[in-house]
Amino acid sequence: MLDIAIPKGSLEEQTLLLFKQADLEIRKTDREYNPTIKDPRIKKIKILRPQEIPKYVEEGYFDIGISGKDWVIESEADVVEIADMFYSKQGEGIVKIIVAVPENRNIKSAKDIKPGSRVSTEYPKLTKKFFDKLGIPIDIRYSYGATEAKVPELVDVIVDLTETGSTLRKNGLKIVDTILESNTKLIANKKSWNDAVKRKEIEEIKILLLAVLEARGKVYIIMNVPEDKLDSVVSTLPAMKKPTVSKLYKSDYYAVGTVVSKGEINILIPELKAMGAEDILEMDIAKIVH
Repeated sequence: MLDIAIPKGSLEEQTLLLFKQADLEIRKTDREYNPTIKDPRIKKIKILRPQEIPKYVEEGYFDIGISGKDWVIESEADVVEIADMFYSKQGEGIVKIIVAVPENRNIKSAKDIKPGSRVSTEYPKLTKKFFDKLGIPIDIRYSYGATEAKVPELVDVIVDLTETGSTLRKNGLKIVDTILESNTKLIANKKSWNDAVKRKEIEEIKILLLAVLEARGKVYIIMNVPEDKLDSVVSTLPAMKKPTVSKLYKSDYYAVGTVVSKGEINILIPELKAMGAEDILEMDIAKIVH
């Protein structure tokens, strides 16, 4: 059985939703950090700060955990990266560790930052490595949050995580460089990964979680198509491989089904109707397993 660590904070709500949609619902109790889950493969769930999870997984307190690539690198945790999990608080899950300065400063890239500048960040190791490569000595000030609020009175530069950049712009900051792109990761303890029983359980949990992420933004569409319109309709349809086509009983109609991006569906349905498709049904998809 597996011990799992999931992130508290900005990723918490979306992580709980992901597990629920995977039919692995995590139920919070009065002890908020120790929720429960009914699954024979899972012994314990704990909610922790994502900054801490990679090291705890490395040290064997947990078999698997969910954290950001940024925190795996920052903590220098020796873990197995099992899967990319493209989800986040606001969107598709790609975030950036950036260098930002007040927008009125004549700085176009990190190379223009003056030696000795005060830099506020939650990523001191990443920040030091980045500026060391540029050959610029800096004064790193560890930030415990609200990093963008510290400029210009307390520091000159910030290194921070951003998804859209909107908070930075609201605070009069501009991005002048990117240190790395990050996304949510499913990580495993090396000993657990090398244990045949636990590895099987980890793989099964991974399949369920990724199946939900794969299904997001997609719908299943099925329709009836007369035989003389079949080729033109099928040639129009997107599909993961090929559309499913089956002949209706004692009829010159065929049932045609395929998976379609949710963003395309409202354009596609009228086109299919005009091409002769009938009885068009659109259905949500819970999981897609490749």
